[in-house]
Amino acid sequence: MSNILNNIVGPQDLKKLTYNEKICLAEEIRQFIIDIVSKNGGHLASNLGVVELTIALHTIFDTPKDKIIWDVGHQTYVHKILTGRKDEMKTIRKLNGLSGFPKTTESEYDCFNTGHSSTSISVALGMARARDILQEDNKIVAVIGDGALTGGMAEEALNDAGASKSNIIVILNDNEMSIAKNVGGISLLLGKIRTKKLYTSTNEKVKSKLQKIPKAGKKIVRMTSNLKNSIKQIFIPKMYFEDIGYTYLGPIDGNNIEDVEEILKQSKKCSGPVLVHVITKKGKGYGPAEKNPSKFHGTAAFDKKTGNPLKKKSKDYSKTFGDKLIKIAEKNDKIVAITAAMADGTGLSEFRKKFPKRFFDVGIAEQHAVGMAAGMAKAGLIPVVPIYSSFYQRAYDQIIHDVCMQNLHVIMCADRAGIVGNDGETHQGLTDMSALSIVPNITIMAPKDFIELEQMMDFAVKYRFPIFIRYPRGGEGDIQFEKHEKIKLGTAEIIENGTDITIVAIGKMVDLAMRVSKELQKMGVSAEVINARFLKPFDEKHVIDSIEKTGKVITIEDGLLRSGLATTINELIVKNNIENVSVQNFGYDDKYVKHGSVSELEHINGLDVENIVKECMKNVSYVINGVSNGQKEYIG
Repeated sequence: MSNILNNIVGPQDLKKLTYNEKICLAEEIRQFIIDIVSKNGGHLASNLGVVELTIALHTIFDTPKDKIIWDVGHQTYVHKILTGRKDEMKTIRKLNGLSGFPKTTESEYDCFNTGHSSTSISVALGMARARDILQEDNKIVAVIGDGALTGGMAEEALNDAGASKSNIIVILNDNEMSIAKNVGGISLLLGKIRTKKLYTSTNEKVKSKLQKIPKAGKKIVRMTSNLKNSIKQIFIPKMYFEDIGYTYLGPIDGNNIEDVEEILKQSKKCSGPVLVHVITKKGKGYGPAEKNPSKFHGTAAFDKKTGNPLKKKSKDYSKTFGDKLIKIAEKNDKIVAITAAMADGTGLSEFRKKFPKRFFDVGIAEQHAVGMAAGMAKAGLIPVVPIYSSFYQRAYDQIIHDVCMQNLHVIMCADRAGIVGNDGETHQGLTDMSALSIVPNITIMAPKDFIELEQMMDFAVKYRFPIFIRYPRGGEGDIQFEKHEKIKLGTAEIIENGTDITIVAIGKMVDLAMRVSKELQKMGVSAEVINARFLKPFDEKHVIDSIEKTGKVITIEDGLLRSGLATTINELIVKNNIENVSVQNFGYDDKYVKHGSVSELEHINGLDVENIVKECMKNVSYVINGVSNGQKEYIG
């Protein structure tokens, strides 16, 4: 690492550098980020693409007085490096280390927490209006990608801000990608604008020369402007932004620091909403990421020389889902798959290749995805919609209003349900069961392993009503289940018979329940393990019978305790007047869970074998005196 990056303590140091020094700094930052992400994993391609843009932003604007809101926020590694957190970057995405996203508790330069797409313009407009009411004087900048611009929330905010007359600057970071290649009308519009870049640059040069003509120059420019506007309306798509109220600047090369700084200076002089269009290259400066930006959007640790992952990827739930869906679709031509710009992440890559006419990528538009699925279901198709759990919450209204209220046959699959780990609060999939358990007409399921996921998908296709299947990130647990009973609506599975305590678990936590049971057995405690399989409708009979037999029950779930499995069983006990029952619930309290590895976060939240066994023995345990007569002496 050279002296330039070493000498950058904060944004004020950037203002002292020459353009050549900033170019050198950009390359140093790229190598620094590659080194960090190759060890820790994280978002690589997006950060490599915004190095020059970030340097220019912190040079031209006076942060933290001026506010920069980063859409999604996974591209803020450069921002963190330049705002005094360089030495902490080795801790990024680790427990108690830097977040991989903007975090207001982490730095005054992070003015708003982000982690989901398409939010920045709304937030920026809110801050701009607050600034005006409070009569403050600062600049508000939203940095949004072209992928995020496909989100409905971004379009709503773009529309409102355009008519607002508020001084707000929107930086459109156009790299032709979100996670995968962008789709839709917005992508086509931006593609046309990129092709008109030569026209725009030529136009500015001609205007500049005309204005220099003594006396008549400005008049000529003004006279020709009206005529040109009608022509531009036909040929230059950027008029879309101008027509809805923006001063449009660009497009320019977003990886050229000098060009970016010049256009940002122009944006500061404009009144009202401004849209600055910069074109960047995702993965810039690292060959493997430039060739395959999707692969390096979010990556595990990898070999810097080759770009290959350090750990070989094993089969996971996403792959199991994708493979099974292909088998189902081969036999049923009514099956269609819908993704919200996450075909690779949700296991649909092969389905897309095999059934291109039955595959639909709607872009970052979860609400539209579920609404469209409802229309397809009403028309007789069977839509399957895999979306990450933390993103499914964005389509909550469509699930209620469009799907469940009409009792339509839409198969909703929540990938990355439960704790996902290092991406932190915005990506943990903890709310789906709690949020959906109160929705009428929906069936909620969670598999204990790959085989059960395949069984549930077969069941879901035959089931004629709304169904929601949640499954975790990654692979199966330590226990290899040999027993797989046929899936029947609202029926649990008793995996292990016992007499002393009932353990009810759902989804990936069935594996944990079995490991807890084995430890309890070593202490002479006979546990009955029940795989709930369905949160809704819930198997009341089997669970009540078991609780009445043992008098003790613990619940284990990979979600919020409130309105999840714990609440379901606690209400069941009250409703059925089951007395003298000892109950313990293991899951996540009413809070947001920070970033860290899955095992670390589970341990902190008491979801590991050691803690559950300890708590169980403390409160509802006993020692066995004499196996022959089975007498029990309670010590809890």
